[in-house]
Amino acid sequence: MRAAYLVEPRRVSILDVPVPEPGPGEVLVRVRAVGICRSDVHYYLHGRIGDTVMREPLIMGHEFAGELAVLGTGVTGPQVGDKVAVDPAISCGHCEMCLGGHPNLCRHIRFMSTPPDQGALAEYVLASAERCFELPPEMTFAEGAMLEPLGVALHSMRLAKLLIGDTVAVVGCGPIGLLILQLAQASGALDLAASDKLDYRLECARSYGASLAVNVQREDTQAAVAAFTAKRGMDIVFEAAGGSDTLEQAIRLARAGGTVILAGIPESDRLVMTAGTARRKGLTIKLVRRMKHTYPRAIALAAAGKVDLVGLVTHRLPLARVGEAFELAAAERDGVIKAVIEM
Repeated sequence: MRAAYLVEPRRVSILDVPVPEPGPGEVLVRVRAVGICRSDVHYYLHGRIGDTVMREPLIMGHEFAGELAVLGTGVTGPQVGDKVAVDPAISCGHCEMCLGGHPNLCRHIRFMSTPPDQGALAEYVLASAERCFELPPEMTFAEGAMLEPLGVALHSMRLAKLLIGDTVAVVGCGPIGLLILQLAQASGALDLAASDKLDYRLECARSYGASLAVNVQREDTQAAVAAFTAKRGMDIVFEAAGGSDTLEQAIRLARAGGTVILAGIPESDRLVMTAGTARRKGLTIKLVRRMKHTYPRAIALAAAGKVDLVGLVTHRLPLARVGEAFELAAAERDGVIKAVIEM
């Protein structure tokens, strides 16, 4: 089978490797679609995210869907040929966090495409059967791959505890920011605002319900939101950009007593803010650690037409052009929102 290995920053090689064989409780998935995530781009550009460093060639990709090709012994229920999305998180199931219902905080967690675990940019991958979620027949593989970022957006929303009528701002209109915007509107939020540096993403934000869309390179976002809210500020601000100054922007947009949810991953592995501003406002600040127990709900929302996944997939490329897909995502050019590798 073919697999795309990141050999060193900005160099991907497609190699022929053996097809793995499923063990007890495992399935072999024929991969059909893999989304390029911003965290994948961090590895592509720098070979690391924070203190997690790539020390050997790495298969990237953790947003994916495919079809079951082989079932290992002991697997019951799923059938060969079933369309599935796969949860990339591998939790231990028996630590304090797992037993408390927080597998995303597992003390022994592993995650596909995070060293030393390989990812999904290969024609076949192994997964435990319980991490596979059957897709409706009408759902495409690309939509199935988008369920992982939708899961992160769902988990972000749960942390926010949004109430009907809350005002919401989203800082950063990449795929997760735009999914949060859709979920906020579906949950009854009012006066949605969005900020980004790219006009085409702001146009997308408007199409998903943002009444205020601010280009941070041309406008003062804080002044725009102050005018938009009669100087009150926003009830909930989602930071989904991971920029060097976006946490600071988020705390300045939030109202006194408001909530800030940090979903973005900063490239520098540092969060910087003016403590006095956050303290005087009495803000609640929460950080998003991936997701938990979201796939069934994400599938149901997409199947019911409550969220648009197809509209976020702007580029579809074959595995042979995976390097081009990473360069496209890294440069944020050609109107890219989500690039998907299809096989």
